Amino acid sequence: MKRFIAIILSLTVIASMLAACSNNGSGEKNDEGKINIVTTIFPIYDWTLNVIGDDENAEVSFLLDNGADLHNYQPTADDMVKISDCDMFIYVGGESDKWVDDALKNALNKDMVVINLLDVLKDRIKEEEIKEGMQSEEEEESEEGPEYDEHIWLSIKNAEVCVSEIAEKLSSIGKDNNPYISNAKEYNKKLDAADKDYTDLLAEAKAENKKRVLVFGDRFPFRYLVDDYGLDYYAAYAGCSAESEASFETISFLANKVDELGLEYVCVIEGSDGELAKTIIDNTKTKSAKTVTFNSMQNVTKNDVENGSDYISIMKDNYIALATALGIQLGGSAETE
Repeated sequence: MKRFIAIILSLTVIASMLAACSNNGSGEKNDEGKINIVTTIFPIYDWTLNVIGDDENAEVSFLLDNGADLHNYQPTADDMVKISDCDMFIYVGGESDKWVDDALKNALNKDMVVINLLDVLKDRIKEEEIKEGMQSEEEEESEEGPEYDEHIWLSIKNAEVCVSEIAEKLSSIGKDNNPYISNAKEYNKKLDAADKDYTDLLAEAKAENKKRVLVFGDRFPFRYLVDDYGLDYYAAYAGCSAESEASFETISFLANKVDELGLEYVCVIEGSDGELAKTIIDNTKTKSAKTVTFNSMQNVTKNDVENGSDYISIMKDNYIALATALGIQLGGSAETE
């Protein structure tokens, strides 16, 4: 179905691009001569924004700025035109981005610099994992090899690698004396500090003999984060695909884990109604656990950005949520119920 939609969009966009060519004559930079960068999702947009800094010779936008979910997104004809004429296009490169191949084939700007972040991260990427107790889902067998976990941005360590790559590629097409490499180094220092906060938090949890295990009564896009800091987890669903209702076996398994580990919190992700997590809690012996919310950054909108949301601040919110889930006092609290 996704392939069919991509073909239809390709046909539609050809007409749109021809109209665009008749208006401006070619796929050149915008009228102000700025480097035009298009990204797919918010984290990539925010990284790139920090690499650009105050430089007025480049501008960046992200396609999913209305809060659309990466996994269900299909580009509009306008999106395809925007990609076609940009100077740099940056995307994750996973299963959800299969439409990109068609978009690039029809691109007007044949000198476009394209960054596939899964290619950049190489052996750092992980295959999707099915943990004990997860709700099984019927999936078509793939003949194209393993399916990789797309949620690369939820590793601060991955973020640093991606930021450096974006800066290097931008520097190669920017004007002389551009600030991109130095901006990336400064931003990566901030990422280093956030990474250290997580490392110190887990060291404290170990020193206090806290259970370093999370139970998600929800989808689980945080594989990269837990692996970075040596956490274990159990979840109702892998990744962000949850088309079926959780079975009694899944609910019972997770409730038993909460009891067995003596956990005070069941985790959910942003936008969740929390009903599954509450059902899990209701099936524990004490029924006293609360929920704590982690933000996977998959529904960040343009309005959120205008109101101050950025990658580091959201990862700091997740740091607070993690401390709460582990039972470590920070002098603040995450969103709980």
